[in-house]
Amino acid sequence: MFLAEVNRDSIVKTVSGLDVKDNEVVMILIAEDSIPDIEGLVCDLNEKGICFFGGIFPGVIHGESKSTKGAIIRKMPGIEKPAIVCIKEPDALKIPDFSGVQNIESGAKYTAIILIDGMAPNIGLFLSEMLNKLGNSVNYFGGGAGYQSMKKDLCLFSSEGFFNNAAIVFLVKLESSLGVRHGWKRMMGPLVATRTDRNMISEFNWENAFEVYRKAVEKDSGRKFSECDFYDIAKEYPLGLFREGCENIGRATVALTADGDIVCGGEVQGNAVVDILGGNKESLIKAAQMAAEDCRVPSGRRICHCLVSDCISRALLLENEYPEELKAINRGVQPADDEEIPEGVLTLGEISSLGERYLEYLNLTTVVMVLYE
Repeated sequence: MFLAEVNRDSIVKTVSGLDVKDNEVVMILIAEDSIPDIEGLVCDLNEKGICFFGGIFPGVIHGESKSTKGAIIRKMPGIEKPAIVCIKEPDALKIPDFSGVQNIESGAKYTAIILIDGMAPNIGLFLSEMLNKLGNSVNYFGGGAGYQSMKKDLCLFSSEGFFNNAAIVFLVKLESSLGVRHGWKRMMGPLVATRTDRNMISEFNWENAFEVYRKAVEKDSGRKFSECDFYDIAKEYPLGLFREGCENIGRATVALTADGDIVCGGEVQGNAVVDILGGNKESLIKAAQMAAEDCRVPSGRRICHCLVSDCISRALLLENEYPEELKAINRGVQPADDEEIPEGVLTLGEISSLGERYLEYLNLTTVVMVLYE
């Protein structure tokens, strides 16, 4: 459900009208230009005894349109209440037991929705610990909350308050099918990231990272970094981390330090094998449709939700053509009713499980998930 006019009262009224059952949880995704009184909203929903969670994002998606105003509201059956995990300090990071999943005997593979502060540290460590805890017993879907300006601020909320430097994990009692695509292709590589620090790369193949990157990108683009802002060119040349059997994991190149370190939109481990990627608007749009087409649902199952986590970098790159990407997603999904209309958010990084092997924090990627019973 898309709510165009967002304030404390309108959200409470809308959520109250959903007839939320005891086993159901309401997810509230709010665009950053419509932030209401979150503390008051939390108090109101707690007074009504409604279980909920949500986040602030650069934009929301409803069908073939996106907006920096409005909210997406969905109710879903939960295995247990949403869990809050503080990820600010690695030594204090503690993953809940998630006993609700462990006790399921039906053999069904349910779904974990993860909202995370996209500017928080230790995202990679958190996802690794999540995978250690739940393994491939669930499918994973989610994205990074926050603001297009990448300012560090409160961006997640639940019955426990308004916070950042954290993740929210909600286990949905629905099965799911995922599509994960980005459409970027190798322009140069492979390279080895021989010196890194979390999300910064200092060296490729024991040479200054920016010099290696600059030479390749300037040759391909015909443009010079000395004549414009770094991101103006870099947004068209992200990096890709090698993964066996699937597309490279995208890493947006978002900034450059004074020392020539390339700042990425997610962590890059030391000695990671990296490609410099290139692409065009057509390849990105085609990939988004393919992600939607990948969400195949077994015959006879009822579709309950179609959710989209789409990188804000894609919207910034595609600009006026971004609606074409959303149209492509809708063509791939072919929604038959309101419940099947793709809805979701523009994210600071996307979260998804890739096959049976990986739980990843992605950049520059379209993730589509269909939930069914």
